[in-house]
Amino acid sequence: MSHAQAEQQVPLPVLILRPEPGASATLAAARASGLMAHVFSLFEVRALPWEPVHRAGVDALLLGSANALRHGGAALTAYRGLPAYAVGETTAQAARDFGLNVVATGKGGLQPMLNALDPAHRRLLRLAGRERIELAIPEGAAVITREVYASEPLPMTPDLAALLARPALALLHSGEAAAHFAQLCDEAGIARAQIRLAAIGPRVAARAGTGWADIRCAQSPDDAALLALAARMCQEAGSEHMLPH
Repeated sequence: MSHAQAEQQVPLPVLILRPEPGASATLAAARASGLMAHVFSLFEVRALPWEPVHRAGVDALLLGSANALRHGGAALTAYRGLPAYAVGETTAQAARDFGLNVVATGKGGLQPMLNALDPAHRRLLRLAGRERIELAIPEGAAVITREVYASEPLPMTPDLAALLARPALALLHSGEAAAHFAQLCDEAGIARAQIRLAAIGPRVAARAGTGWADIRCAQSPDDAALLALAARMCQEAGSEHMLPH
């Protein structure tokens, strides 16, 4: 085998860009499935001060991320036992662990759940991040939003830049991560054409822009589906390298 052939068969590095604690969970699952994964969190999540809403004025909670429960602080205890609408099973499990009654777990964002509210839940408290998707509020419902956490962007590290100097695959868990990663690559002069992207959904993929070697969306918006997609993309990339030129 020539030196060039040996280089071509090096596994494609899979880059995990999400913040902790999710990054470590994704890393463990990725490595368990045989991927050569590395964590380079592009954001650090921090708590924000916020003004609680009196429990008597809230029928249910609207949760777009488990970060709301991780960083909401002591004021959240007032809402234990309330119904909750949670995006994704990770957020739903965090809500159950906290003592909330999860009545719906969404897979396509908060909007579909908002459109299918229980008639008894017309006064909603949305615990959200500073960066969030705007929602269309159904007639007869009211949503009070409180920003309880923020995701602060981090710079590209030298180790990440070194891996991106060669073909790699990046996992995109959020639209903010997609946009920030694209900006960092452009600022560092990294060629998009050698980077593959696996996104957790179409809205996230759209934020990354164009010009990448490949960009695809997971079949469902969860970590397992995203890692399954990454494994397929890595396998296909390896097969391409083995083709005669």
